[in-house]
Amino acid sequence: MSEDGRSSVGLEGNDYIPSERPTGASPTRISNPQLQQEAKRALVWASVIGLIILCIWISQSLLVIFGAFVFAAMVDGGARLLGRAVPISRTIRIGIVLLLTGAFFVWLFWYGGTRVSQEAAQFPQIINRQLLDLIAYLQGRGFDIGPDIVRTMLEQMASGVGTVTRVIGGLFGGFATMLLILIIGIYMALEPDLYERGFAWLIPSAQRENFYITASRMAATMRRLMAGRLLGMLVEGIFTWALLAWYGVPMAALLGIITGLLAFVPNVGAIVSGLLMVTVGFSGGVDMGLFTIFVYFLVQTIDGYILVPMIARKTVDLAPGLVLAMQLIMGVLFGLIGLFLADPLLAMIKVALERRAELNSKEDESIDTTGAPDPAAANATTLGSR
Repeated sequence: MSEDGRSSVGLEGNDYIPSERPTGASPTRISNPQLQQEAKRALVWASVIGLIILCIWISQSLLVIFGAFVFAAMVDGGARLLGRAVPISRTIRIGIVLLLTGAFFVWLFWYGGTRVSQEAAQFPQIINRQLLDLIAYLQGRGFDIGPDIVRTMLEQMASGVGTVTRVIGGLFGGFATMLLILIIGIYMALEPDLYERGFAWLIPSAQRENFYITASRMAATMRRLMAGRLLGMLVEGIFTWALLAWYGVPMAALLGIITGLLAFVPNVGAIVSGLLMVTVGFSGGVDMGLFTIFVYFLVQTIDGYILVPMIARKTVDLAPGLVLAMQLIMGVLFGLIGLFLADPLLAMIKVALERRAELNSKEDESIDTTGAPDPAAANATTLGSR
């Protein structure tokens, strides 16, 4: 019993009982049942619209979280691969993967940085020389290119250099975003079950089995997709560097690194790396330029006809046009990070849609067989339609 004589049955800890409770009807009560139902529907629609607006408002942050998922999948895939060879705990395997990754980037920036920076400093000189050679070639073919046109082109180049400088500044400003992706991704990789249980807790119990199945398929697809992407980056980078260095193309190491890193972005990365490679190649003469074109097509042929089909058989087979359209949309909306994450996001959407189609097929089959829908498939389909 409380001090004022009221019963305290069912109260625990510091549960509060007001000394005076309100009496009488509430002024906000809706007596008409139809109006009550319509008010509830309006509240649901307003909540949905508000949630959509909130997601749009924080879409950049949500994309960072998705990037952390992608990084966690890469770390988890490396730990699983290491576990096949070394029977040690998962935490130690993840630590080894992170240590090897950090060691690679330390080597790349400290030991390779001096040589790469020296080679990168030659880029403006090569571009200027290539431009002057192009102007001389066009003038020799009868094109009227006067000093005013050359001056305009140089001013545009200077503006382009300023744009590149701003882009580089944006890249340095994006290090904070990359740091967040790394930190969140490491936490997710260390305890994936913790976050999976947290998401499952937010879902009604009848649909949790479907969630676990879909999440498992998404995780497996993401691991395989990222493993294939890393393999493609490694092959393209090494092949490009080895062939260009063998022929004596300037900046072979820098071009190899750029080609390998840009291989993470399908379609767009290959075009950018190819243009840079051919531009540098023709700075050493026609023969060297033709050789760089040969190297570009050779590397892309190996990637397109050997690596990509091998990876697609174990992951989701995405149409190149669909991937390019997704990259265009994500690049316009979110910039560089959207361009990098467009392909993994599209793969996850396709896995979810395939699972939804599978549940719909099971429901249709159960209706045709028994005349009543399968409860599990019906519950999962109902959740997807909400």
